[in-house]
Amino acid sequence: MDIGVEGIDLGFGIWSLVRKMLSPKQQLKKLKYPPRKRLGQNFLIDSSIQKRIVDIAQINEKDVVVEIGAGLGGLTSYLAKMAREVIALEVDRRLCSFLKDNYGDIDNLHILQEDALRFDFSQVAQEYQCRIKVVANLPYHISSQMIFKLLEVRRFISTMVLMLQKEVAERVVAAPGKKDYGVLSIFTQLYANVSLELILPPKSFYPQPKVDSAVVEFKVLSQPRIELKDENCFREVVKAAFSRRRKTIGNALQALPGFSREVIPGIFNELKIDPRRRGETLSLEEWGRLSNYFSREQVSS
Repeated sequence: MDIGVEGIDLGFGIWSLVRKMLSPKQQLKKLKYPPRKRLGQNFLIDSSIQKRIVDIAQINEKDVVVEIGAGLGGLTSYLAKMAREVIALEVDRRLCSFLKDNYGDIDNLHILQEDALRFDFSQVAQEYQCRIKVVANLPYHISSQMIFKLLEVRRFISTMVLMLQKEVAERVVAAPGKKDYGVLSIFTQLYANVSLELILPPKSFYPQPKVDSAVVEFKVLSQPRIELKDENCFREVVKAAFSRRRKTIGNALQALPGFSREVIPGIFNELKIDPRRRGETLSLEEWGRLSNYFSREQVSS
Protein backbone atom coordinates (compact mmCIF):
# COMPACT_ATOMS: atom_id res chain seq x y z
CA MET A 1 0.00 0.00 0.00
CA ASP A 2 1.56 3.29 -1.11
CA ILE A 3 0.95 6.09 1.43
CA GLY A 4 1.24 8.71 -1.28
CA VAL A 5 4.65 10.18 -0.48
CA GLU A 6 7.37 9.95 -3.07
CA GLY A 7 10.12 7.47 -2.42
CA ILE A 8 8.42 5.25 0.17
CA ASP A 9 6.44 2.04 -0.18
CA LEU A 10 5.58 1.05 3.38
CA GLY A 11 2.11 0.18 4.60
CA PHE A 12 0.51 2.88 6.71
CA GLY A 13 0.41 0.75 9.85
CA ILE A 14 4.05 -0.28 9.51
CA TRP A 15 5.16 3.26 8.74
CA SER A 16 3.27 4.64 11.73
CA LEU A 17 5.22 2.29 14.00
CA VAL A 18 8.52 3.00 12.27
CA ARG A 19 7.94 6.76 12.36
CA LYS A 20 7.71 6.81 16.16
CA MET A 21 11.17 5.29 16.41
CA LEU A 22 12.81 7.70 13.95
CA SER A 23 14.11 11.21 14.48
CA PRO A 24 12.76 13.91 12.09
CA LYS A 25 16.05 13.75 10.19
CA GLN A 26 15.72 9.97 9.82
CA GLN A 27 12.08 10.33 8.76
CA LEU A 28 13.06 12.68 5.95
CA LYS A 29 15.83 10.34 4.82
CA LYS A 30 13.41 7.40 4.91
CA LEU A 31 11.01 9.38 2.76
CA LYS A 32 13.92 10.17 0.40
CA TYR A 33 12.78 13.74 0.60
CA PRO A 34 15.42 16.45 1.05
CA PRO A 35 14.17 19.73 2.58
CA ARG A 36 13.52 22.35 -0.07
CA LYS A 37 15.58 25.52 0.22
CA ARG A 38 13.19 27.51 -1.95
CA LEU A 39 10.43 26.85 0.58
CA GLY A 40 12.67 27.74 3.50
CA GLN A 41 12.17 24.33 5.10
CA ASN A 42 13.89 24.12 8.48
CA PHE A 43 11.90 21.67 10.59
CA LEU A 44 11.64 22.20 14.33
CA ILE A 45 12.83 18.91 15.82
CA ASP A 46 12.98 19.75 19.52
CA SER A 47 9.83 18.34 21.10
CA SER A 48 10.35 20.30 24.31
CA ILE A 49 10.23 23.53 22.30
CA GLN A 50 7.10 22.34 20.49
CA LYS A 51 5.42 21.88 23.88
CA ARG A 52 6.65 25.28 25.04
CA ILE A 53 5.09 26.93 22.00
CA VAL A 54 1.73 25.35 22.82
CA ASP A 55 2.10 26.62 26.39
CA ILE A 56 3.03 30.14 25.26
CA ALA A 57 -0.07 30.26 23.05
CA GLN A 58 -2.13 29.06 26.05
CA ILE A 59 -4.05 26.65 23.84
CA ASN A 60 -7.23 25.25 25.42
CA GLU A 61 -10.29 23.26 24.40
CA LYS A 62 -12.13 26.40 23.24
CA ASP A 63 -9.44 27.51 20.80
CA VAL A 64 -9.46 27.25 17.02
CA VAL A 65 -5.86 27.27 15.83
CA VAL A 66 -4.40 27.83 12.38
CA GLU A 67 -0.90 26.41 12.10
CA ILE A 68 1.28 27.75 9.30
CA GLY A 69 3.84 25.27 7.98
CA ALA A 70 2.88 21.99 9.63
CA GLY A 71 5.95 20.20 8.25
CA LEU A 72 6.29 16.71 9.77
CA GLY A 73 3.46 17.30 12.23
CA GLY A 74 5.38 17.38 15.51
CA LEU A 75 3.91 20.68 16.71
CA THR A 76 0.63 19.88 14.96
CA SER A 77 0.00 16.84 17.12
CA TYR A 78 0.56 18.82 20.33
CA LEU A 79 -1.83 21.53 19.15
CA ALA A 80 -4.51 18.97 18.29
CA LYS A 81 -4.30 17.45 21.77
CA MET A 82 -5.12 20.78 23.39
CA ALA A 83 -7.32 22.75 20.96
CA ARG A 84 -10.92 22.57 19.87
CA GLU A 85 -9.94 22.53 16.20
CA VAL A 86 -6.64 22.80 14.32
CA ILE A 87 -6.35 23.86 10.69
CA ALA A 88 -2.84 22.87 9.60
CA LEU A 89 -1.53 24.60 6.47
CA GLU A 90 1.28 23.02 4.47
CA VAL A 91 2.22 24.30 1.02
CA ASP A 92 4.41 21.29 0.13
CA ARG A 93 2.36 18.60 -1.62
CA ARG A 94 4.49 15.70 -0.43
CA LEU A 95 4.50 16.81 3.19
CA CYS A 96 0.77 17.43 3.03
CA SER A 97 0.27 13.86 1.86
CA PHE A 98 2.55 12.62 4.65
CA LEU A 99 0.56 14.57 7.24
CA LYS A 100 -2.78 13.24 6.02
CA ASP A 101 -1.55 9.66 6.09
CA ASN A 102 -0.01 9.94 9.55
CA TYR A 103 -2.37 12.32 11.31
CA GLY A 104 -5.50 12.21 9.18
CA ASP A 105 -7.39 10.12 11.74
CA ILE A 106 -7.34 12.94 14.33
CA ASP A 107 -10.92 14.18 14.44
CA ASN A 108 -10.22 17.83 15.25
CA LEU A 109 -7.34 18.22 12.77
CA HIS A 110 -7.88 19.55 9.24
CA ILE A 111 -4.84 19.37 6.95
CA LEU A 112 -4.87 21.70 3.95
CA GLN A 113 -2.39 22.10 1.12
CA GLU A 114 -2.37 25.89 1.13
CA ASP A 115 -0.04 28.84 0.71
CA ALA A 116 -0.49 30.83 3.92
CA LEU A 117 0.12 34.09 2.08
CA ARG A 118 -3.03 33.42 0.05
CA PHE A 119 -5.09 31.76 2.78
CA ASP A 120 -8.34 33.36 3.99
CA PHE A 121 -7.94 33.47 7.78
CA SER A 122 -11.17 35.42 8.15
CA GLN A 123 -13.16 32.54 6.72
CA VAL A 124 -11.98 30.22 9.52
CA ALA A 125 -12.93 32.76 12.19
CA GLN A 126 -16.34 33.27 10.62
CA GLU A 127 -16.96 29.54 10.26
CA TYR A 128 -16.23 28.84 13.92
CA GLN A 129 -17.62 32.16 15.20
CA CYS A 130 -14.54 33.06 17.21
CA ARG A 131 -11.22 34.85 16.98
CA ILE A 132 -8.54 32.34 16.06
CA LYS A 133 -5.00 31.72 17.28
CA VAL A 134 -2.17 31.47 14.76
CA VAL A 135 0.93 29.37 15.45
CA ALA A 136 3.76 29.16 12.94
CA ASN A 137 7.33 28.23 12.20
CA LEU A 138 7.69 30.78 9.42
CA PRO A 139 10.17 30.41 6.56
CA TYR A 140 12.62 33.26 7.00
CA HIS A 141 12.13 34.66 3.51
CA ILE A 142 8.39 35.35 3.98
CA SER A 143 8.27 36.19 7.69
CA SER A 144 7.84 39.99 7.44
CA GLN A 145 5.39 39.62 4.57
CA MET A 146 3.39 37.06 6.58
CA ILE A 147 3.30 39.27 9.68
CA PHE A 148 1.86 42.17 7.68
CA LYS A 149 -0.75 39.87 6.13
CA LEU A 150 -1.80 38.63 9.56
CA LEU A 151 -2.03 42.20 10.85
CA GLU A 152 -4.37 43.03 7.98
CA VAL A 153 -6.84 40.41 9.29
CA ARG A 154 -6.08 41.07 12.96
CA ARG A 155 -9.75 41.52 13.95
CA PHE A 156 -10.18 37.78 13.34
CA ILE A 157 -7.12 36.84 15.45
CA SER A 158 -6.61 36.91 19.22
CA THR A 159 -3.04 35.60 19.51
CA MET A 160 -0.12 34.78 17.25
CA VAL A 161 2.91 32.78 18.33
CA LEU A 162 5.46 32.92 15.54
CA MET A 163 8.88 31.34 15.10
CA LEU A 164 11.07 33.90 13.36
CA GLN A 165 14.67 34.53 12.50
CA LYS A 166 16.15 36.15 15.61
CA GLU A 167 17.03 39.28 13.65
CA VAL A 168 13.39 39.72 12.57
CA ALA A 169 12.15 39.01 16.10
CA GLU A 170 14.41 41.73 17.47
CA ARG A 171 12.95 44.17 14.94
CA VAL A 172 9.42 43.26 16.01
CA VAL A 173 10.03 44.01 19.71
CA ALA A 174 12.52 46.90 19.31
CA ALA A 175 11.88 50.12 21.22
CA PRO A 176 12.37 53.66 19.83
CA GLY A 177 16.02 54.63 19.69
CA LYS A 178 17.24 51.08 19.06
CA LYS A 179 18.97 50.25 15.79
CA ASP A 180 16.38 47.54 15.02
CA TYR A 181 13.42 49.90 15.44
CA GLY A 182 11.61 50.55 12.17
CA VAL A 183 8.49 49.95 10.11
CA LEU A 184 7.99 46.37 11.38
CA SER A 185 8.36 47.47 15.02
CA ILE A 186 5.90 50.33 14.63
CA PHE A 187 3.14 48.39 12.92
CA THR A 188 3.31 45.32 15.11
CA GLN A 189 3.34 47.42 18.27
CA LEU A 190 0.49 49.57 16.98
CA TYR A 191 -1.77 46.53 16.78
CA ALA A 192 -0.42 44.08 19.37
CA ASN A 193 1.42 43.55 22.63
CA VAL A 194 4.59 41.75 21.55
CA SER A 195 7.10 39.81 23.59
CA LEU A 196 10.16 37.76 22.72
CA GLU A 197 9.62 34.45 24.53
CA LEU A 198 12.40 32.09 23.42
CA ILE A 199 15.69 32.16 21.56
CA LEU A 200 16.61 28.92 19.81
CA PRO A 201 20.00 27.78 18.48
CA PRO A 202 20.32 26.22 15.01
CA LYS A 203 20.52 22.70 16.49
CA SER A 204 16.79 22.92 17.31
CA PHE A 205 16.08 22.50 13.59
CA TYR A 206 16.78 20.17 10.71
CA PRO A 207 18.46 21.18 8.53
CA GLN A 208 20.22 23.61 10.81
CA PRO A 209 19.89 27.25 9.72
CA LYS A 210 22.93 29.49 9.87
CA VAL A 211 21.32 31.87 12.37
CA ASP A 212 19.47 31.74 15.68
CA SER A 213 15.69 31.75 15.77
CA ALA A 214 13.20 33.22 18.24
CA VAL A 215 9.60 32.74 19.30
CA VAL A 216 7.53 35.91 19.54
CA GLU A 217 4.07 36.18 21.04
CA PHE A 218 1.61 38.75 19.63
CA LYS A 219 -1.43 39.55 21.78
CA VAL A 220 -3.66 41.34 19.29
CA LEU A 221 -5.32 44.52 20.59
CA SER A 222 -9.02 45.18 20.04
CA GLN A 223 -8.13 48.73 18.92
CA PRO A 224 -4.89 50.34 17.70
CA ARG A 225 -2.68 51.36 20.62
CA ILE A 226 -3.04 55.05 19.74
CA GLU A 227 -5.97 57.00 18.32
CA LEU A 228 -5.60 57.52 14.58
CA LYS A 229 -7.79 59.59 12.30
CA ASP A 230 -6.78 57.54 9.28
CA GLU A 231 -4.75 54.31 9.43
CA ASN A 232 -3.87 54.58 5.73
CA CYS A 233 -2.32 57.99 6.38
CA PHE A 234 -0.36 56.52 9.27
CA ARG A 235 1.08 53.85 6.98
CA GLU A 236 1.93 56.44 4.34
CA VAL A 237 3.76 58.72 6.78
CA VAL A 238 5.76 55.94 8.45
CA LYS A 239 6.78 54.28 5.20
CA ALA A 240 7.75 57.61 3.65
CA ALA A 241 9.99 58.40 6.60
CA PHE A 242 11.75 55.03 6.66
CA SER A 243 12.21 54.90 2.90
CA ARG A 244 14.73 57.70 3.57
CA ARG A 245 16.04 56.30 6.85
CA ARG A 246 19.34 58.19 6.83
CA LYS A 247 17.63 61.56 6.56
CA THR A 248 16.17 63.59 9.39
CA ILE A 249 12.43 63.24 9.81
CA GLY A 250 11.91 66.79 8.54
CA ASN A 251 13.78 66.10 5.31
CA ALA A 252 12.34 62.62 4.83
CA LEU A 253 8.72 63.78 4.96
CA GLN A 254 9.14 66.57 2.42
CA ALA A 255 8.09 64.12 -0.28
CA LEU A 256 4.56 64.09 1.16
CA PRO A 257 1.95 66.74 0.24
CA GLY A 258 1.62 69.30 3.04
CA PHE A 259 5.17 68.76 4.30
CA SER A 260 7.10 71.17 2.06
CA ARG A 261 10.41 72.68 3.18
CA GLU A 262 8.74 76.02 3.90
CA VAL A 263 6.11 74.69 6.32
CA ILE A 264 8.15 71.98 8.04
CA PRO A 265 9.42 74.19 10.92
CA GLY A 266 5.91 75.40 11.77
CA ILE A 267 4.36 71.91 11.58
CA PHE A 268 6.97 70.31 13.82
CA ASN A 269 6.87 73.21 16.27
CA GLU A 270 3.10 72.74 16.57
CA LEU A 271 3.53 69.01 17.10
CA LYS A 272 6.41 69.53 19.57
CA ILE A 273 8.73 67.24 17.56
CA ASP A 274 12.26 68.25 16.57
CA PRO A 275 12.49 67.90 12.74
CA ARG A 276 16.21 67.17 13.08
CA ARG A 277 15.51 63.82 14.73
CA ARG A 278 15.60 60.59 12.75
CA GLY A 279 12.61 58.33 12.31
CA GLU A 280 13.94 55.53 14.51
CA THR A 281 13.84 57.85 17.56
CA LEU A 282 10.14 58.71 17.37
CA SER A 283 7.69 57.00 19.69
CA LEU A 284 4.43 55.48 18.51
CA GLU A 285 2.57 58.46 19.99
CA GLU A 286 4.75 60.91 18.03
CA TRP A 287 4.14 58.98 14.81
CA GLY A 288 0.44 59.25 15.61
CA ARG A 289 0.63 63.03 15.96
CA LEU A 290 2.41 63.32 12.62
CA SER A 291 -0.09 61.02 10.95
CA ASN A 292 -3.11 62.83 12.37
CA TYR A 293 -1.69 66.17 11.20
CA PHE A 294 -1.16 64.76 7.72
CA SER A 295 -4.69 63.35 7.72
CA ARG A 296 -6.07 66.75 8.74
CA GLU A 297 -4.21 68.46 5.92
CA GLN A 298 -5.52 65.96 3.36
CA VAL A 299 -9.11 66.57 4.47
CA SER A 300 -8.74 70.35 4.40
CA SER A 301 -6.97 70.48 1.03
